[in-house]
Amino acid sequence: MTRALRELWLFFWRDLSIARTYRTVFVLEAIEALFGAAMFYYVARFVDTPELQRALPQGGSYFAFSLIGFVFLDYLNAALDTFDRSLEEARNSGTLEHLLVTQASLPVFVAGSAIYPFVATTLRIVVYVAWGAVLFGFPLHAANWVTVGIVLLATLLAFSGLGILSSSYLLLFKRGNPAKWFFLGVSSVVGGMLFPVNILPDWLQVVARFNPVTYALEAMRAALLAGATVAALWQPLTVLLLSALLLLPVSMAVFAWALRRTKITGTLTHR
Repeated sequence: MTRALRELWLFFWRDLSIARTYRTVFVLEAIEALFGAAMFYYVARFVDTPELQRALPQGGSYFAFSLIGFVFLDYLNAALDTFDRSLEEARNSGTLEHLLVTQASLPVFVAGSAIYPFVATTLRIVVYVAWGAVLFGFPLHAANWVTVGIVLLATLLAFSGLGILSSSYLLLFKRGNPAKWFFLGVSSVVGGMLFPVNILPDWLQVVARFNPVTYALEAMRAALLAGATVAALWQPLTVLLLSALLLLPVSMAVFAWALRRTKITGTLTHR
């Protein structure tokens, strides 16, 4: 266990050291977050009506509803893209083969590649929400932060399996997985990111019930806007954890098989 933690720390420190060489990026992302929060605030002022507020799951303003959906999309993108980007960067820098022949286990390699991107995404989301709270009245007084943290962890576990499957596709075919973008497109419509699921046609609401994104967003909004406890959110959390239990072992097995396949064919570092 101690060795695995040390290896995970080394992966994180490597990525952090690389990111620190581009310090202006942090400033630019903070400015981008300010304009992003402002955009949702003024769009919300334009479309907010009493009827719309009554349609929102936790009530309140459309600004709070839509900002949570937008930052959640950032998390979903991180879960789906992180492993692909890590593979591409390692391949382009010529370190992929060296990483994969080290004594680090496959789970440590996969998890270590994801730590820094997820931490960076979390910090970016904190900046978004902070701008929203300080300048535009995003409500944080009712948030249950323990539940928020647990929902975030369950969300990352649930969707990381899809990201690992996507990286397996990249290993085999040397190009991005189109199914990933199809999933994002469907989720942006039926997942409740920018409008409530209950305004969709009945058949799309049924589709939404089979999409874990719907449950993750419901849980996140309930924890942030209504202070919901873990016990109150047992149903969406159960769906997310069951998704993780199903997808993570399958995705790791597929990734291991794809890795063996590319080593046998000698195409591991081919672009």
